Amino acid sequence: MTKLSVNINKIATIRNARGGNTPNVLQAARDIENFGAEGITVHPRPDERHITRADAYALKDVVKTEYNIEGYPSEDFIQMVLAIKPTQVTLVPDGPDVLTSCAGWDCAAQKDYLIPIIAKFKNAGIRVSVFLDPEVHQVDAAKACGTDRIELYTEAYAREYKDKKEAAIAPYAATAARAQELGLGINAGHDLSLANLNYFIKNVPEVLEVSIGHALITDALYYGLSNAVQMYKQKLK
Repeated sequence: MTKLSVNINKIATIRNARGGNTPNVLQAARDIENFGAEGITVHPRPDERHITRADAYALKDVVKTEYNIEGYPSEDFIQMVLAIKPTQVTLVPDGPDVLTSCAGWDCAAQKDYLIPIIAKFKNAGIRVSVFLDPEVHQVDAAKACGTDRIELYTEAYAREYKDKKEAAIAPYAATAARAQELGLGINAGHDLSLANLNYFIKNVPEVLEVSIGHALITDALYYGLSNAVQMYKQKLK
């Protein structure tokens, strides 16, 4: 079954709004794992508006499943990830002033930039995933960069799902099929929710892991965190 990695950025956002340590990000990570999630994802940004560098380091000794750190590979990000050695690093192309991830890598155009960075992480024993739009030709370019996995950027699918779900899913199914042909692992994330997750997984069954934060934490306000995790896991069956 596809693994659920919960992005806990929004929990840190709530904490930072008041200062102090409530809610406790580390305890939330422990609880989410105990509730059944198979991974914890964080995306620390330079302004530390949600997850801080201190959080990223502290979670190393807390997460017992899979620890995934997302981010733009600036030099300080690279050094932080190499020091922490998470299970996986997910490289995203957005800079420090971007509110949230909004596009995948152009691996064909940025091949020379990505190859040494990916190699550095892999040599340290860290699995590498690159954020990718659902474009088949980019899969071949990602493979040439040396990545272990791709993460399908699912914002377009989520946006179009309600009105034309068959058309919305088609490029993702094609991209995933090509990735599988090339031996790349497939992750997915961004705006996946209780409403659209099951259809996505049914039609892109090759997905090994989904990373979900905003929607799951929002649902937790209504259903409770334990129930929300279980509801998302049910959608992955």
